[in-house]
Amino acid sequence: MTFRTRFAPSPTGPLHLGHAYSALLAHDMAVRSGGVFLLRIEDIDRSRARAQWEAQITDDLHWLGVRWPAPVLRQSEQMARYEAALETLWACGLLYPCTCKRRDILAAASAPQEGVTFGPDGPVYPGTCRRRPTGPRPRDAALRLNMAAAVAGLEIAFDEEGPAHRGRIRVPAQALIDTVGDVVLARRDMGTSYHLSVVVDDAAQGITHVVRGEDLFEATQIHVVLQRLLGLPTPAYHHHGLIRDEAGKRLAKRDDARAIAAFRTEGATPADIRAMVGLAPSADHIGSAITRS
Repeated sequence: MTFRTRFAPSPTGPLHLGHAYSALLAHDMAVRSGGVFLLRIEDIDRSRARAQWEAQITDDLHWLGVRWPAPVLRQSEQMARYEAALETLWACGLLYPCTCKRRDILAAASAPQEGVTFGPDGPVYPGTCRRRPTGPRPRDAALRLNMAAAVAGLEIAFDEEGPAHRGRIRVPAQALIDTVGDVVLARRDMGTSYHLSVVVDDAAQGITHVVRGEDLFEATQIHVVLQRLLGLPTPAYHHHGLIRDEAGKRLAKRDDARAIAAFRTEGATPADIRAMVGLAPSADHIGSAITRS
């Protein structure tokens, strides 16, 4: 089986050192394995995605020595796939429309008899709108996954190869119900969500190894549930450590001072960036990860 991985930035801001580390690590792993590295543009948030940021991302990656085969998958062009996945889940009675706003969820979850539990998607949804759906799928509301119904009879497990977690990770069904809850799979303004899109895209691209930050480790259990429900393969996962600032806070796109473009302007080299994030110098055969698509 050919090693296939991807780097999937959102074109909503500049790449920073944390992005560079993730992209270079995944690319290096693909090169060492004689595999394939792919670029995916996660642009489902059309209100924030910008063409100039995508251009900057690809320019910075090329400057770093990262290469990938064409064409690049853009999530904004994959809506038919997401629609099909939603229809499958709706037909199985696993989705329901939700009209709650975030403040409503926080208020309900904060009630004295409830208490607030936070999961990978924020406060665990208290089930205000939960009911078995009937009729056609609505287009004017968010769609949530009925987690209790979804995990009934499922074994949720995945292989993890990252530094913080290793081996076969098993997730009890009750833990998903209690600590993750009914996650949103289609947002009203997007028609999909990160969780649904990433699962559908990884399958469509034949991804065998997902390399991404430790901050997404807890979200993986959601992705495995969706893979099981949709009959999709589960890749191996490698959740790497995060690049943090001097105060220990992980970098975000608002950290423009650590943007790759800023370092380039100041005269840094790709080797300097690799050193900053703790990666060894690139091998002479860098770029061989694009020989197969």
